Amino acid sequence: MPSDTLNPFTYIFQDFALLPWRTVAGNVRLPLEHHPLSRPQRAALVAGALSRTGLADFAHALPKQLSGGMRQRVGIARALVVKPAVLLMDEPLSSLDAQTRALLMEDFEAIWARENTTGAYVTHNLEEALYMADRIMILRRRPGRIREIVSVPIPRGERRGPSAERDLHRLHDELWLHIRAEAELADREMSHG
Repeated sequence: MPSDTLNPFTYIFQDFALLPWRTVAGNVRLPLEHHPLSRPQRAALVAGALSRTGLADFAHALPKQLSGGMRQRVGIARALVVKPAVLLMDEPLSSLDAQTRALLMEDFEAIWARENTTGAYVTHNLEEALYMADRIMILRRRPGRIREIVSVPIPRGERRGPSAERDLHRLHDELWLHIRAEAELADREMSHG
């Protein structure tokens, strides 16, 4: 674990999970409050996380004053403020519109490259998985074991380009075959149960 890491892992929630009575900076500061840091150290870490997520101008805003995408950025900043070795994300974009989702996927890509953080990203969206992942684990329905691991050999920076389209389509079809097999099994269980 890097020496400047305050927490070995942290997470980003699906539903933002912000405290409505705290400002953006107050929400981002929350995971630092149990660490033995001075006030100036906390302030510097919060300012850095806000800057890296494009929220510096919103430090004193309340969550209700922000759009859904901005609220999710607060969740991202709160996770990054502890400089985690591993970032766990539970469908962090599922409640957002398509345009905001696309912008935040680009933000995640930049954050991972800049922060050198490992991420585990849970999603039901194949396009998100193909855009974000180096490896995709498909889980069995029950008891939640790994069914298949599919590597995505295309560098992340090249996945939106036309040269990657055919390979991404092939990987999408491969993933869908695995997921479909699980869905068909569940359907058979339901109709015989």
